[in-house]
Amino acid sequence: MNGRREMKKVCKVERESGHFQVCGSDSSANVNDESILLDFRNMVTNPDDILTYNWTKSTSFCNWIGVTCSPGRQRVMALKLPNMNLEGTISPSIANFSFLVELDISNNSFRGDIPLDLFRSQKLETMSLAYNKFSGDLWKESWNVPELRILNLSRNSLSGSIHSSIGNVSKLERLILYENIIGGSIPSEIGNLSSLRDLDLSRNRFTGSIPPSIFNVSSLRAVNLSNNSLSGAFLLTGEDDFLDIDDIDLSYNQLIGEIPSSLCRFRGLRSLYLSYNNFTGQIPRNIGCLTKLEKFYVTENKIDGNIPPSLGNISSLQFLGYVKNSISGHIPDELGKLFNLQMLGFDYNNLTGEIPPVIFNLSSLVYIAFTDNSLSGRIPATLGLQLPNLEGIYLADNMLEGEIPISITNASRLKELELSYNFFTGSVPYNLGNLRDLLFLNLAGNQLTNEPRNPELGFIDSLVECTMLQFLIVGNNPLKGILPDSVQNLSSSIEMFNIENGQIYGQIPNGIGNMSSMLSLVLNGNNLTGNIPSEIGYLRQLQRLYLSNNKLKGHIPVELCNLVNLGDMILSENNLSGSVPECIGNLSRLQKLMLGYNRLTSSLPFTLWEVKNLLFLNVSQNFIQGDLPLEIGRLETLEGLDLSSNELSGQIPIALGDQKNLRYLSLSINSLEGSIPSSFGNLISLEFLDLSSNGLSGSIPNSMERLLYLREINLSNNNLEGAIPTGGVFANSSPQSYIGNRGLCSMTILEFPRCANTSSPRGSRSKTRILRITIPVMISVALIIVSLTFWILYRQKKERLGDPELSEIPTHQMVPYRELLQATDNFSESNLLGVGSSGSVFKGILSDGNLVAIKVLNLKDEEICKRFDAECEVMRRIRHRNLVKVITTCSNEYIRAIVLQYMPNGNLENWLHRQDYVLDLLQRINIMLDVAMAIEYLHHGYDDQVVHCDLKPANVLLDADMVAHVSDFGISKILAQDKSNAQTNTLGTIGYIAPEYGSQGTVSTAGDVYSFGIMLLEALSGKRPTDEIFPENLSLKQWVTASHPNSLMEIIDSNLFQEEDEVNTRHKICISCVIELALDCSKEAPEERINMKEAVIRLANIRKKFLETNKTQSTTLEQHNLL
Repeated sequence: MNGRREMKKVCKVERESGHFQVCGSDSSANVNDESILLDFRNMVTNPDDILTYNWTKSTSFCNWIGVTCSPGRQRVMALKLPNMNLEGTISPSIANFSFLVELDISNNSFRGDIPLDLFRSQKLETMSLAYNKFSGDLWKESWNVPELRILNLSRNSLSGSIHSSIGNVSKLERLILYENIIGGSIPSEIGNLSSLRDLDLSRNRFTGSIPPSIFNVSSLRAVNLSNNSLSGAFLLTGEDDFLDIDDIDLSYNQLIGEIPSSLCRFRGLRSLYLSYNNFTGQIPRNIGCLTKLEKFYVTENKIDGNIPPSLGNISSLQFLGYVKNSISGHIPDELGKLFNLQMLGFDYNNLTGEIPPVIFNLSSLVYIAFTDNSLSGRIPATLGLQLPNLEGIYLADNMLEGEIPISITNASRLKELELSYNFFTGSVPYNLGNLRDLLFLNLAGNQLTNEPRNPELGFIDSLVECTMLQFLIVGNNPLKGILPDSVQNLSSSIEMFNIENGQIYGQIPNGIGNMSSMLSLVLNGNNLTGNIPSEIGYLRQLQRLYLSNNKLKGHIPVELCNLVNLGDMILSENNLSGSVPECIGNLSRLQKLMLGYNRLTSSLPFTLWEVKNLLFLNVSQNFIQGDLPLEIGRLETLEGLDLSSNELSGQIPIALGDQKNLRYLSLSINSLEGSIPSSFGNLISLEFLDLSSNGLSGSIPNSMERLLYLREINLSNNNLEGAIPTGGVFANSSPQSYIGNRGLCSMTILEFPRCANTSSPRGSRSKTRILRITIPVMISVALIIVSLTFWILYRQKKERLGDPELSEIPTHQMVPYRELLQATDNFSESNLLGVGSSGSVFKGILSDGNLVAIKVLNLKDEEICKRFDAECEVMRRIRHRNLVKVITTCSNEYIRAIVLQYMPNGNLENWLHRQDYVLDLLQRINIMLDVAMAIEYLHHGYDDQVVHCDLKPANVLLDADMVAHVSDFGISKILAQDKSNAQTNTLGTIGYIAPEYGSQGTVSTAGDVYSFGIMLLEALSGKRPTDEIFPENLSLKQWVTASHPNSLMEIIDSNLFQEEDEVNTRHKICISCVIELALDCSKEAPEERINMKEAVIRLANIRKKFLETNKTQSTTLEQHNLL
């Protein structure tokens, strides 16, 4: 009786709930739940078969592992099987649990689709399927889960886009979907979830803008939308004064615009992550209103302006990261009030001034990072005394000076000390050994010295106490000491040991082989003597060995072949002798082998060609003998090969042409014979080729015309013959590339005989027969020509009629005047390139298809005619790749014309001053280096010095590759060997002419140097020397001198960097060095100026340092996963 009554109650409840159309007994429902569980079990496996042995009918399913039933009715309410190592798919019947409230099968390996019927479960409150391998689209149909509060589907492979019906799950409190591949836009309906507390959609593929409605959900505490492709602005709407959001993470997206000042609505905000977006503008001045903020990151955006002083009001702040932005100005003293601050990161910005001493009194600090700014001043002598928790200090790439305070060792927890590339002086602190936890020490690129009274590097002895040390980098300092034997006692954990360019001397201690964890040993650029220790062969983990540019002698130890992990072996520029070890082939991971500039002998070992990962091989400037084997073709990854200046013989292997990745090839100054293989036309990546000074014969393969990237070629001093090809690199190469080959001819290069336009010979007998006939005929014709010559000369004195002829410049091709008329369409305005005071320049196409520029002078001006003669005189004498090539000239009483190589990119004047032309810093340096090399050639490349006298941007022309060519020698002077100057009445252009030109009329090479210096200043500043912004009593040079170095950014042209570029310390140092060079060139007194040789060397070094990519990278917080 009681059983029936209970059954009726159950039936009544179930009818009222609407879940069942027919009321059955509890026992039948129980059987249904058991069946669903068995279906689930049958589709699942796991290594221990827990479900197989536990889920059996011998016990009630309510007692099965992971199953929770409701009391009384024994219906499944919860299925919780997390971290069970289960695999398989989910049975669709799981959605048939009528009373299921919680489903948790997270942290397993389930795969396939999630049954969509689960999202129509009427009682389900918690669903956690995270950390599995589920896939598919969950939003094909709308959801109806009215009781759902927690949904965690993170760390799967779910796709599709979120359906707008998500807004109907009104009780949802946590929506966790991170690390899937869900895309599309974030539906604004999420803003309808009035109970939502935690929203995490990070690490997906969401696009579009962030719905502002999300931030108006009053219950929301945490929002994480990071690592997507969200765009648009970070907008906040609504009228609520205060919201209780604790954490916002929008990092790693593509958000733009300014950071909203209305963030003050979130007065309870504890963490704000906005890093790795495209935010612009300044940090809101009122950011100090977030008084509970603990973590604030805006790393790698485009934020500019100053650091807001109001940050000092956020006393709760613990982590502050502004890395890689464009923050400028001084560091505000107010930051010294952040007594809870643990991490302070402003790397890669434009900060100036000194670091406020109060920063070093924040005892809570763990990390201080200001790498790559323009900070100056000294580090306080008390550094370390107030920083008991400090673990990392990163101040590299600034302008800090003074001594490194010995008090730094009071920061006893310090693990990483990065002070490289500043201007620190004095000795390396002798007490660094007190930093027992030290892992990373980088003091490179300063002016640090060794203790003067100790010839050995005493700080090494102290560092022996740092038993955890992994990186020791002190190169590029004038240490001037000996490596002590205590090197062998340094930490066995050391991975990098770098004292390059440290002026150290003596021998490499044998004990260096004890550092068994060593990955990189860098001692190049010193004065080390003696042999390479064989003990280096014990460093089995070594990947990089740099010992170049020392005075090491003896053989290359065979023990180095034990370094099976070695990638770079750099031993060049020493006095090493003997042969390259046969065992070199054991180094299968070797990528760079540099042995140039030694005294190595014998032939290269056959095993060398078995090192299949080799990228760069340089054995130049040795005494290597023998042939190049066919097996050289096995080095399929080779990018650079330099075997120049040796004693190699035989032919160049055809297989060398199979190197599809080869970019640099030099085999010059050997005894190679035979022809240049036609297979060289297959070197599709080649940029540089030098085969000069060998015994090569035959013709230059036409196949090489198709080498699109080849920029420099040198085939001089061989026995080559035939026509020089005209396409590709051959179109713009210098005649110097082919001199010393008597059999070469050319249709375009004036210095070589013109090739005969005849068909190929049929054989030697035919040649002999033809010669027997033609020689007597030629002699007869010659006699007739001599007689006619006297008659013509006589007639020319009487009258000057007919087509004008070309002036006598030896070896120039002869082009009739009428062809110039045809080439320019009768000098039509459509072909006019420009008009100047001396005449006009036209574009034309000669009959051979060559595009040229034709400079036609104004004959009414007698001075201009004299300039024409001067220019012709100069052009007879000079040839250089950075001088405009003169093809021919045309001159009579009606015309004076010079036919020049056409320059499609116009002149430097336009590129510097027209708004639609833009040159970046590297392009400007490249162009000015081209100009410097041209002028250096004029001054020092010939017996007689040539002074240009009118060097200015308008006379610098740019070819298709933006290579600069100096032009216009109309007022140039040729100085005889016994003269260093001359007098002139012809001045150059105002603003560029040297002071002595106007005051004394003195012409010298120093005048060109002055003009070059002014051009350098113009190239950097974008301002002409006669710019209207300068008052009458102020010149460009004076303006720069007054502004340098303190106002560097005010000097430079605003177009020097693109908007997305970041002006870092490397840029600033480069610009500062160029300005110093310009000022040294443009000194008032000519005797105080440097010459063009020195100018070329200095500018080339500036460019090299700017491009340098293998400099030891400064450790940053970001590299240590702290940002």
